[in-house]
Amino acid sequence: MRLPFLWTWVWIVLVPPVYASAPIRNGFSLDPASIPVDEILAGGPPRDGIPSLDHPPALGAAEAPWKPDDLVLGVEWNGEARAYPLAILEWHELVNDTLGDRPILVSYCPLCGTGIVFDRRVEGAVRSFGVSGLLYRSDLLMYDRETSSLWSQIAAESVTGPSIGQRLALVGSRIARFAEWKRSHPGTTVLSRETGQRRDYGRSPYAGYADSDRLAFPVPLDRRYHPKMPTVGLRVPGGGSRAYPALEVTRAGGEIRELFDGKPITVAFDPEAGVFRVDAPEPIEVVQGYWFAWAAFHPETSVFVPPDP
Repeated sequence: MRLPFLWTWVWIVLVPPVYASAPIRNGFSLDPASIPVDEILAGGPPRDGIPSLDHPPALGAAEAPWKPDDLVLGVEWNGEARAYPLAILEWHELVNDTLGDRPILVSYCPLCGTGIVFDRRVEGAVRSFGVSGLLYRSDLLMYDRETSSLWSQIAAESVTGPSIGQRLALVGSRIARFAEWKRSHPGTTVLSRETGQRRDYGRSPYAGYADSDRLAFPVPLDRRYHPKMPTVGLRVPGGGSRAYPALEVTRAGGEIRELFDGKPITVAFDPEAGVFRVDAPEPIEVVQGYWFAWAAFHPETSVFVPPDP
């Protein structure tokens, strides 16, 4: 049965991408590149074909028309909190915003299930980001408008252009149900539906994708778990990485307390709500997404497995 998700499938059929033979793709120079150029794939839309949002309006939580069970990507900084509904992020993928005087980039890759918030400053200068229309290992490749460098969302690193090799700092965030985020952050603001773009935020363009074992683009697969298994990954830049698949956290009673990189961490998973809670000190980075995506970017990752009873 053909899945209803992703206009991308239509684009793949109608617009077959040109790969390694093209040094320029979607208007971006791929020389030099720190990743294999033949793994940089055209997802279908052109550069900015998926429009990022730039400083969109936000509402108070009481005014926001979202249901209690709707998923949001929540972020807090310097006493301010804001929720970004995934129903909007699925259509735009990137939001250039400012929270608590900090310039942030809110990113969501629907193909990898990864919601990550970054500081938009690179070497002290604020960058503005757009959607390139290109992918690496099924993950969003962003670009900064100042240098046209491509950036890998999951790797948090520039992979082409003048910024190649530079990294973005992650800002603490998590995916939560709207009701729970409001309870824990009563003063939160919420991204408004009035984005200035004509999109049907009541309909997901990826319906059925999260439950399917099919992927839209070729990716090296670690088949120990369902490709879309919700997974939290912990890593230290330049150091080790460790994965916590929801299945294993649930088998361990729903909460894990252990040491990672010599520091105490907590990973909890609520199977009813389908969301994680993570407590990890700096410089540990936290990435939540699908198992296949974490494993594709961290093939040497260790994996938490509870001991046999």
